[in-house]
Formats: sequence, structure tokens, C-alpha cells
Amino acid sequence: MFPIRDHNPSGHVPFVTLALIAVNVIVFLGYFPSMTEDQLGWFFQTWGLVPARMMAGQGYETILTSMFLHAGWMHLIGNMLFLYIFGDNLEEEMGPVGFLLFYLASGVAAAGLQMAADFASPTTMVGASGAIAGVMGGYLLLFPKAKVDVLFIFLIFFRIFAIPAWIVLGLWLTIQVVSGVITPSDAGGVAYWAHAGGFVGGLLLAIPVWVRRGAADYWRKTQGHPPHAETEFKAARSNIPLVPRRRQP
Repeated sequence: MFPIRDHNPSGHVPFVTLALIAVNVIVFLGYFPSMTEDQLGWFFQTWGLVPARMMAGQGYETILTSMFLHAGWMHLIGNMLFLYIFGDNLEEEMGPVGFLLFYLASGVAAAGLQMAADFASPTTMVGASGAIAGVMGGYLLLFPKAKVDVLFIFLIFFRIFAIPAWIVLGLWLTIQVVSGVITPSDAGGVAYWAHAGGFVGGLLLAIPVWVRRGAADYWRKTQGHPPHAETEFKAARSNIPLVPRRRQP
């Protein structure tokens, strides 16, 4: 199950969203392909966010630098896809400068909750996931019933379903919270609490935009859908040939 696009067209070119994607890609290409595993470990330890170091009064700059580092190709591609899907609509609502500040503030909220989960953790956190989770939280507040195309892969065939954003994003948040509860705070891997913190932070930060739009009246007027015509895509599925069965004599 993987979101691949939404049906919520933007009325302008999302320059900040595209610039953030470009910066993340350029930074990644500047270090990842040319470094050995040991060099990457040192690089992430230096520029990634380490809660224990932050609590010791060091590395405050890593709250920002960690947002632009990724641990691998799939980490980068997945994050940039989510930013591309959900970022343009929030940028249109907030304006370029407002969206950039919103994005960075969501990243700070993500870092805050991840550190709160274990202040003494020596585990390094890198990735734009927390900031992008904030974008997803804001999107949920403003466009809860916008259709999101989700790719389902079933062994040898696939199908794309259009699902309301509140289901896709609500399920995603639930997975992060449950995973954060059952995963030891000092374990490496996915920073689940950063995802949850960024999501909730982004939702709260988007409230002024929602209120300016009319708050609950905006929801009633649009029924939770985008306030403009949604894009329609042709349904896609894999074509698996069927083997005809012969009638038994």
C-alpha cells in the first residue's frame, strides 16, 4: 500500500515544494554515492540529530541539518514522493514563505517529540520525514476527503484505489503511533515519534489557515473535499491473463 498521487490539483507552480525536493536530492548526491559505510556513519553522527548530544547543550544546528539528510535511496525517494503529492496544495494555501516556515516548524516539532521519547538516546535521527509528516497533517485538516490514489500490490498483480485522504493519512498516523509504542526508544531504524510529532505539529500549525477559510463552515461548504474540481484519473490495474477452464465431458 503506497500513495502515488492525489486528485487535488494546484492552481500555481509550487516553487518552494520543488526547491525543497531539489535541495534534498542535491545534498544526498553530494555525500551518499561517494562515501564508505564508515564515512557515512561519521557524517550522520556529525550532522544528524542525536538527543543525548542535544541535551548536553551541543549540536543545536542539527535540528535543521538533519532534515536534509537521508540514509539511502528508498528513504529519499519515498520522502520526496510524499512531499510532491501533498506539498503543492499547502503551499498554495499558505504562500511560498508561509509554507517554508510551516515546513521547518513541522520538522522542529518532529525532532521535539522524538527527543521527548528518550532524552538520553545516542541514536542518530536523519531525514525529512518529520517535516513532511507535518505537511500531511496540514493536508488532512484542510482536505480530509480529497481523493488519494494508493497502489496496492498483491504478489504478481497490482491495483490503484482512490481513497479519501482522512483514511490514508489517519491510517498512516495510527501505524506510526502504534509502532512508536511497541518499539524500544533506543532502537535504530524508523523514527516513529518524529513522524507522529511532525504530523500533529503540522495539523496544529495549519489551524490558522483553516480558520481563515471558515473553520467548520469551510468543511460544511466543501464537505471535506477540495474547493475546486478534482482531477479524475483512469483506473489502473495489472492485466493478468486468465486461463480458461475446459468443461468436463
